[in-house]
Amino acid sequence: MSTLDFDNRFYQMTNMLQAFAYNLTKNSEDAKDLYQETAFRAMTNREKFRTGTNFKAWLFTIMKNIFINNYRRKVKRNTILDSTDNLYYLNSGWDGIGNRAETDIFVKELKKMIADLEETLRTPFMLHYRGFKYQEIADQLGLPLGTVKSRIFFARKELKVLIDKRYDGYATNRLTSRY
Repeated sequence: MSTLDFDNRFYQMTNMLQAFAYNLTKNSEDAKDLYQETAFRAMTNREKFRTGTNFKAWLFTIMKNIFINNYRRKVKRNTILDSTDNLYYLNSGWDGIGNRAETDIFVKELKKMIADLEETLRTPFMLHYRGFKYQEIADQLGLPLGTVKSRIFFARKELKVLIDKRYDGYATNRLTSRY
């Protein structure tokens, strides 16, 4: 196949190659890079294309292989190998021992706040806290599902207000970021 024929056939495949590149990468800039690398490899290896074979399949195979190689390279680059003997400290962010006294005090105060809730709010809230599903709580307490959901909501809301009063908004931010 002559260079001119090869270039014409490649030009005809441009739109399909660009669409396939975007389909693989899901990012327009990465798709452009993938298309450009495919074009470069196809042009430099044009003598390897055999006339009479499927040109489209040849180009798509080149693109797919480039994408796979780049993906493997990226995964390998992001892999951290630790050759230390003691792997116990692999993910340790710091060497100090934490003091959980503040957290323990907060948990004790939170339990007291929960205990001070009305019984109608506390019971569904605690069941939900222990992992029961809304429907299970409704069945156990003999209440409609909507009532259970609203009581749990109001218990949370009341706890947030109590915590806000006690800690000037600090604890509510911590609590809401966890849930």
